[in-house]
Amino acid sequence: MFDLIAFDADDTLWHTEELYVGTQDRFKQLLAPYHSAEWIDQKLYATEMRNLRVFGYGVKGFALSMIETAIELTEGRISGAEIQGLIDLAREMLAADVRLLDHVAETVAALAERYPLMIITKGDLFDQETKVARSGLGPLFKHVEIVSDKTEASYAALLARHQVAPERFLMVGNSLRSDVLPVVKLGAKAVHIPYHLTWAHELISETQVGEGRYLTLDHVGLLPALLEEFGQT
Repeated sequence: MFDLIAFDADDTLWHTEELYVGTQDRFKQLLAPYHSAEWIDQKLYATEMRNLRVFGYGVKGFALSMIETAIELTEGRISGAEIQGLIDLAREMLAADVRLLDHVAETVAALAERYPLMIITKGDLFDQETKVARSGLGPLFKHVEIVSDKTEASYAALLARHQVAPERFLMVGNSLRSDVLPVVKLGAKAVHIPYHLTWAHELISETQVGEGRYLTLDHVGLLPALLEEFGQT
């Protein structure tokens, strides 16, 4: 049925958003003497969105956005020691254990015996490469693609480079915005496996949710049975 099955990495194969949420909570505690938690969240998110086109996705861009937001919201009163604390938070995120989601290890191992597998993830090259290596899953994937963003054009270029027709491609991921809708627009198939936390940037409107055809599973362990169903149709 498929010549290639691809998986998103963060919050599809391993936990990531929990690290960002935990770090942002500590960031809000630092700035609590200056502003409300809600206002800090809003300003940090606005800074992240403004910086995406410069720093891209990932922990390093997030850290720089925290520092910029802290300087702005404290009107320059944040201390050097407090900025060092924010840098240390980023180091903690980069060094955090890679915790696989339930059912991932056995499911990926089983699928690797039957299909060529690929990881498609966005973010900082070094960070993502090291997470793949530390996850223990690396040898199960034939290809690892780390892209600056996930768009219809970037997926099309990737499939062309690997000489895979869209109708022979399946993408599995937790983000409708990044992992599902761009893929189904190309004529490929996608499986959405929601994660319990979603970054605001990945949220989409109800209208967008209805765009394209895709399937939703409660967890990745259900994927092999779904592939068996595909093979019977």
